[in-house]
Amino acid sequence: MRLLNRKNRFNGEIDPDEIFLDSSNLPKFNKQQFEGTIEKPIGKKTFFFFGFFFFLVLAIFSSKIFALQIIDGEKNFSKSDSNRLDHFVVFSERGLVYDRNGKELVTNELSSTTEETHNKRSYIKKSGLSHVLGYVTYPQKDSSGNYYETKTIGRDGVEKIFDEKLNGKNGTKLIEVDALGQVISEAIFEPSIEGENITLSIDSELQAYMYETIRTLANRVHFTGGAGVIMDVTNGEILALTNYPEYSSDVLSNSEDNNLVAGYIFDEGNPFLNRVTSGLYIPGSIVKPFMSLGVLNEGLIDPKKQILSTGSISIQNPYNPDQKTVFKDWKAHGWVDMRQAIAVSSDVYFYAVGGGYGDQKGLGITKINEYMKMFGFGKPTEAEVTKEEIGNVPNPEWKKENFEGEDWTLGNTYHTSIGQYGFQVTPLQAVRATASVANNGYLLKPTFIKDSELNKKYPERIPIDLNNFKIVKEGMRQAVTEGTAQGLSVPYTKVAGKTGTAELGVSKKYVNAWIIGFFPYENPKYAFAVIMEHGPKENTVGGLYVMRQTLDWMSINRPEYFK
Repeated sequence: MRLLNRKNRFNGEIDPDEIFLDSSNLPKFNKQQFEGTIEKPIGKKTFFFFGFFFFLVLAIFSSKIFALQIIDGEKNFSKSDSNRLDHFVVFSERGLVYDRNGKELVTNELSSTTEETHNKRSYIKKSGLSHVLGYVTYPQKDSSGNYYETKTIGRDGVEKIFDEKLNGKNGTKLIEVDALGQVISEAIFEPSIEGENITLSIDSELQAYMYETIRTLANRVHFTGGAGVIMDVTNGEILALTNYPEYSSDVLSNSEDNNLVAGYIFDEGNPFLNRVTSGLYIPGSIVKPFMSLGVLNEGLIDPKKQILSTGSISIQNPYNPDQKTVFKDWKAHGWVDMRQAIAVSSDVYFYAVGGGYGDQKGLGITKINEYMKMFGFGKPTEAEVTKEEIGNVPNPEWKKENFEGEDWTLGNTYHTSIGQYGFQVTPLQAVRATASVANNGYLLKPTFIKDSELNKKYPERIPIDLNNFKIVKEGMRQAVTEGTAQGLSVPYTKVAGKTGTAELGVSKKYVNAWIIGFFPYENPKYAFAVIMEHGPKENTVGGLYVMRQTLDWMSINRPEYFK
């Protein structure tokens, strides 16, 4: 009965007002927020998609954790442990440098109080040693305080030549810290290895005295510079090697005053130039002993034959038959034989035996080059030096290259015979060649190391008869007893020598003043070469004066050198 009544209530008709009532949204639903809308259930596909996505992410993270913890766990643990360790350089102790008498020339001083310490070099407070000792640069840090250069590096002199020996090997120190940066422990992981000490052949006091003598003379009579070197003729050891002006090893290594360094750079005296090894100078008459050996070896003249020097010779000008070219001697010497020609330094004699004159045949430019190179001119000495110039012995090819193809002339040979024209040598070449005369023909390699192995095996002797060496040495001794080198006539030893005065420039207002020689004369032990550079022509003192003062000092302070 109830069911029937419900059915009868709905008569199948919808009142229009009910329709308009629904369309007018009288309840004021916010339809943009889906109010009043029948909600549709979320589908199973959506649940499946999101479930798969989260499962995939979980699987990726799980596999990564597995790899970090299980597969690479031990390696990552080591990395983590290492990240707690700071690595510091343990700087090696650079080797010390001593002179031949055991005097300390270069030592080390502590320069820092931090964990990363390196030492500063301390140089002996004596002048005249800087070109031999050189200087260094130290380990360098970047702006973050990290070392990008961990070595002390030798930049010149012995510091550079023997840098590898002196440097040693740096070590490593490990410091363990916690998460807060606090030090837990520290230990040396790899110890440093000290550099080797070096004992030089240099006599530091002798060298300092020679330097002061050169400096004083240069300032007194207006030479622009000077250099001196003494070499053992039996083993090539350098006893002294000094240059004026020079730089300060201590300033270049340790000073933070850039003005001092700039002063060296802009100094017209060029204090960075090692004049002994790299200074190129016209040799002048110091080539005459070597010329004599070539002439004698070729049999061009009897050493007792005399040649007349009236003060000049003249030859026909090849370009003008109406004129003659005059080649002057520095004075008229009269009749001189070879020994006398060396002693008094006769230019006319060496014009004749070098280029030929009258009935006297000359050596000629080709042979001059050959013999000069036998004695090491125009070639490297192979010394233990940072840099050396090889110089030049003039020849026709050199002239063509430097004078727009000009031909070689007899006059060029004459000038080369007396060490002029384009002839250039270093004092190191000069002392080495002089030592080879003193030791009868052995051209040794100069060395700075005491008891060096460099010349344990002698080179082949220059193939010139021993009697010819004897004649030339007698001429050099005669230069001291009665010739141009009489200033070296001293009572405590017998010296043999040869002076040289090389005229400079077209005006010839300036000269280089040379002296070479050896002592003791009867049993030669040391050779020497001194040059005073670019001084006034009218000046009468030069390298000879320096060597005389040096010999006098040695007689008092080092008499053993004359035994």
